This record gives sequence, C-alpha cells and structure tokens, in this order.
Amino acid sequence: MLVIPGHRCHTCEGPTRRELLRAGSIGLFGLNLAQFLSWQGAAKGASKLEGSRGFGSAKSVIMVFLQGGPSHIDIWDPKPDAPLNIRGEFKPIKTKIPGTNISETMPMMASAISKATLIRSMSYTPNGLFNHTAAIYQMLTGYPPDRVSPSGQLEPPSPADFPTAGSHVSKLKPPTEAVLPFVELPRPLQESGVIGKGGAAGFLGKAYDPYRMYQDPAKPLQIDDLSLRKDIGADRLKDRFELLKGINGSMPDLEKALHSQAIDEYYGKAFDLVLSGKARDAFDLAKESDKMRERYGMTTFGQGLLLSRRLIEAGTRFVQMNWPAVANGNPEIDAWDTHAANFGPLKNLHCPKLDRGLSALLEDMDDRGLLKETLVVAVGEFGRSPRVGVSTSGNSNAPDGRDHWPYCYSAVVAGCGIARGAQYGESDQTASSPKDKPVHPNDLLATTYYALGIDPDMQVLNHLNQPRELVKGKVVTELWA
Repeated sequence: MLVIPGHRCHTCEGPTRRELLRAGSIGLFGLNLAQFLSWQGAAKGASKLEGSRGFGSAKSVIMVFLQGGPSHIDIWDPKPDAPLNIRGEFKPIKTKIPGTNISETMPMMASAISKATLIRSMSYTPNGLFNHTAAIYQMLTGYPPDRVSPSGQLEPPSPADFPTAGSHVSKLKPPTEAVLPFVELPRPLQESGVIGKGGAAGFLGKAYDPYRMYQDPAKPLQIDDLSLRKDIGADRLKDRFELLKGINGSMPDLEKALHSQAIDEYYGKAFDLVLSGKARDAFDLAKESDKMRERYGMTTFGQGLLLSRRLIEAGTRFVQMNWPAVANGNPEIDAWDTHAANFGPLKNLHCPKLDRGLSALLEDMDDRGLLKETLVVAVGEFGRSPRVGVSTSGNSNAPDGRDHWPYCYSAVVAGCGIARGAQYGESDQTASSPKDKPVHPNDLLATTYYALGIDPDMQVLNHLNQPRELVKGKVVTELWA
C-alpha cells in the first residue's frame, strides 16, 4: 500500500517500479519486453538543434507542481490599481526585478526571484472539460484528455494515456549512474477519486513510471525497497542475479534473442540500484543540518523540496514535487482550491510554505552550483479568476473565493542559463489575459524538453504503434539570457 500524506487511498495502477525493486524478489510483473529493450534507447540530442541557445543546457529538472491552481493575482501578479473585487486584500511589494512587484505574502521570494524568471503570461483555452484533472493532464503530458466518465470526471489512468513528462525524460535521457531516473513525491496528482491521471508513463509502459515516494518527508521515511533485506546480504543477492542470468541463458535461442538483453538490462539496473545505496542515501534527510532543514521549512512541502535537491545531487534526472494536497481539497487545511475562501488560507497557510520552501530551493541550488545544469519550474495547472465571488467553471464560490482561470496565470523558471532576475510576458490590467508573449502549457513543456537536449518535435509511438509528436508546443528560447 502507498502511504499518502494527509489522505489514505489505494492505487489501482498495478505494481509500481518501487514494488518491483524489492531486493531479493525483483520481478517483471506488468512490464513488457519492448519497454525493456528500449531502456538504453536514450536520445543523444537532435542535430538540427545542436548549438541553439539553451538547447541541452540542463542535465536535470525539478518540477514543482502546485496542483490545485494557486491564485496568480494574489501571489505573483498583483494589480493594486484594479477595483477591490479584483485586486483583493494583499498589497504589492518590490522585488529584485526592477519594476516588478509581487504579493506581500511572498517576502522571501521577493529577494530569491533574482535567481529566476517570472512568467506572467501562461495561458490556454480549455478544450471541453474545465476541471483540475483535465488541466493537470494537459500541463504534464502536453495533450488534452480525450475520455470523460459519465460523472464528468476523467477516466482513471490508462495504459493508453499520453506519458507524463518525467516518463519521457527517464526513457530518452536515462541516468548514467545507479540512481532513480524519475521520482514523484510526496503524494499523487489527485482530484476527488481520480488518482494519478497525468502522472504515469501511459503508453510507454510501467518501466518508465516514476518511483513514487508517497510519504511525508517531514517525518521518518520508510525506504526498505531500496535496501538490502537483513536476511539477504550482498553476496547472496549477487548469487540470485547470476542465477537469473543463467536461467535466461538456458532459454531456446529464439526466445533468448527476444528476452536476454531486456531481462539482463532490467535486472542489472535493479541490482545496481539496490546494491550501490546511492538512491537510498539521497532520501536520508538526517544528513542535512537542522539549520538547512529549518530554512526550507519543517513542512511536507518544504522538506519535499529539500529532498528534491538531494535527489538531483545524487543524479536523478527528473523530480516532480507535487503540492501535498488533493487538487480540489479544503483551502482551510491544505489546498490551493480557494472557492470557499481565498485570502485567509493564502496569507496564513499556503503562501508562507511556498515562500519559504521555493526561495530556499532556489538559493540553496544556486549556492551549490546546481542551478547551472538544473531546470527548476514552479507552476500550477491554472490560476484563479480575477474577480472574486464569481463562477467561471460551474463551481460555486464564496464572496471572497476565486474560481478556475486558465486564461492567464504565472510560473517561475530558473537555472541552466535562463535569465536571472527577469520577467517574461505581461498580463493585462486585471490579470485576465496576456498582454504580450503568451506561453501555452505546451510551450513550457517543449521548453523543458529542449533544455534537456530533447527535440520537442520528435515523434514517439503510442500503444498502437501510431506516431505522435512528443509535444505540440513552441520552445520559448527568449527565456535564456
């Protein structure tokens, strides 16, 4: 069972890679050989893009995914001259970006934004369904969802889904060391009973699912699946590995030709991962000083960001740090979904965590030189309605609540040569739509692939062996200084 901070639930996606890596009982359940055989099929970079500004500048990515839809106008893009029912209760404060203010709820980021570019022109128009799960799927896969259940929700995760970004990266740019290629923490993407939609490998196969660390990193972590069992030492594990290779070698020639490379490769990676201990050590937050842990904040979100930095240091390619709450949860407890109340939860609960954690991540990564080759992206699936108390998605809203708003919102990007202390794009006078330089979620995703040296225009084959574009988006090369 997966332990999810704040809520208990079971996944119905079958065994995860985490379950497959249990030392002494490494299995092949749920995985097909075609996926194994493609494990080493890493993209080496597209020749037509070599030398382009920013292409291949990143070795790794931290995706800080603020599921639930934080209010851009109350955090990143204040409009103090707008009417009260638009500007809200918060005052603007100056930042290290000349002429750019953010909300008074983000005092630490007012300084730390000097390490990053603030995008104020994220925008897209929904194609049909207008809820969190549809927007999350669009944001992380680059494709709109195509199947909706009678309840109006999306269908649960399916092997036919488009892969989430981290899964593509773990296939196309696998690590060169014995580390976890793609880690998702500290809880799944979720809206109501739809869990994990937009957060799985889909048609790539479960071999490329994330390692799902669904625990609260502010508490002691259980990572037994990355440790040698007490009754199985290193030598015994080596013996088991050699036995499996021997069994594989005794197959009939035709079968062996189809199976041996795949199975040896998969078992070898699992064996190295468990035996090296590097992945296990990355999860040991006790190795951090109390001062550093407190700098990030002793919260699920703050410690999750610190853990993200440790995973990047260890060599993980893609870390997705989800806001640790159900996307449509209670704003008075832990969610960005501020229909029922907007200003109190932002001021007293959510913004203090975001401000402390994100500013610590950017400053810590920069101090350690990790920003030189790591792309950090902080974004939600959409923003919030500029006017309070109105319905824009069919939901009811309190007088001080804000509804869903994908037509204009904000993101923070940093690292791998992206301009420091800059603003990209601008919203109109009410933060309702971009005034210039609109950035579609697909553009941000294309830019992420591009930074990693992956051609976003490349084609991949889906579960029916049909060609599909990796993502239909335009790279925002102007982000690089």
